[in-house]
Amino acid sequence: MDERENRFGTMPIRSLILTMSWPMMLSMLIQALYNMVDSYYVSLCDPKGFLALSLAFPVQTLMISVCVGTGVGVNAMLSRRLGEGKKDAAAAVAANGFFVYFLTGLVFLAAGVLLGPRFVGFFSSDAQVVAYGGQYLTVVLCGSMGMCMQFAGERVLQASGRPVGPMVIQGIGAVINLILDPILIFGLGPAPALGVTGAAIATVFGQLVGMCVGFLLVHRCPVVQISFRSFRPDTGAIRDIYRIGFPAMAMQSLGTFMTLGLNKILSLPRVTAVAGDAPVFVLGAYFKLQSFVFMPVAGLNNGMTPVLGYNYGARHRTRIVDGVHFALKVSLGIMAAGTLLFQLFPSQLLAIFSTPAEMIPTGIFALRVISATFLCAGASFILSGAFQSLGAPNLALLLGLTRQIVIVLPVCLILALVDPSLVWLSFPAAEIFSCALAALLYRKVRRERVDPLEP
Repeated sequence: MDERENRFGTMPIRSLILTMSWPMMLSMLIQALYNMVDSYYVSLCDPKGFLALSLAFPVQTLMISVCVGTGVGVNAMLSRRLGEGKKDAAAAVAANGFFVYFLTGLVFLAAGVLLGPRFVGFFSSDAQVVAYGGQYLTVVLCGSMGMCMQFAGERVLQASGRPVGPMVIQGIGAVINLILDPILIFGLGPAPALGVTGAAIATVFGQLVGMCVGFLLVHRCPVVQISFRSFRPDTGAIRDIYRIGFPAMAMQSLGTFMTLGLNKILSLPRVTAVAGDAPVFVLGAYFKLQSFVFMPVAGLNNGMTPVLGYNYGARHRTRIVDGVHFALKVSLGIMAAGTLLFQLFPSQLLAIFSTPAEMIPTGIFALRVISATFLCAGASFILSGAFQSLGAPNLALLLGLTRQIVIVLPVCLILALVDPSLVWLSFPAAEIFSCALAALLYRKVRRERVDPLEP
């Protein structure tokens, strides 16, 4: 019995989930910090730059969604093979995982050349905003190989029972970004002031450093020995990765389409005639701020996923049930703290981005309304991750589709046409309905997939 079997198969499930999760939670908090610092510095440089970053945000979330979805497939397959004791098959999954991430980086590079300068123009007629957005997206997309390969290293280490590795990878990249941001944006010392482009360069350089650190840690990992000598892509392994990962990828991408739809709705003449650019600005500020609440839950979810996947492969029913219940409690605790923060200090949160005074009332109302159902969002998030780990990714996709598209966009559009000031009520409507659906789906998954397993 190797170290990983001792850890994943016998370590108390609550301690195991916390051990696997806290490094990811910390690294994602750091990532949320540098994402907000990017926007903070850019807002000081030029408010139109912040608006451009808000409109470019869906493309960044799409990139992350593709990488996260791919990682779910790599993580689940690798954990399952290790749980079954098939180390050679696990190494093959890991090698093919690196290969598909490399191809993903090439696709993003092509998108940067073709789409980068044009995307923001679909949502704004302001020439300066469009120029800023084009500069930022071109750099981020064309330099995305670092992000893709960084994700590959993180997922292999995580599934191998090395949760500190992903924290180190993301932490080092984030620190590099935080150091370079003010230097490149404002032009400190010999560096010229690059503004929005400087923020993009800092992000890309930090990801490239994280990629290099990831390569080193994976090379030293004793659980999965990857060799690329005489490597040939395995269509079966790649198919399995995407079979599991594509629903997660599609589910994660729903956030992109939700943001695109919301930006378009909030840019309708009916809305802008009443509120101007305030709704789009506030929405961009909200997504930056809510990452401090949702990122730790995402880290918890990422830590839980390989644990449940391993124990599902090992047929440990009690550990699966206890793991899901414990993750739900931790998630709800995080979301409760986030709710209090948004309810009590909305104006202070908005002030981080130098929000114009005339937009503050809109922002306060929006943050308080949306955060009222953070608890529902936390429960949905964890149950969705459980579906992916337990071989029911399509249910996770259904839940995400309901939460981020089917409810929120139609309700937002209706409210925008009736009374634009009420568009924020679309978020609670979607969260409450989706949470109820998640509970029903979990009962189904537990009855059909978990209860029949051996005690």
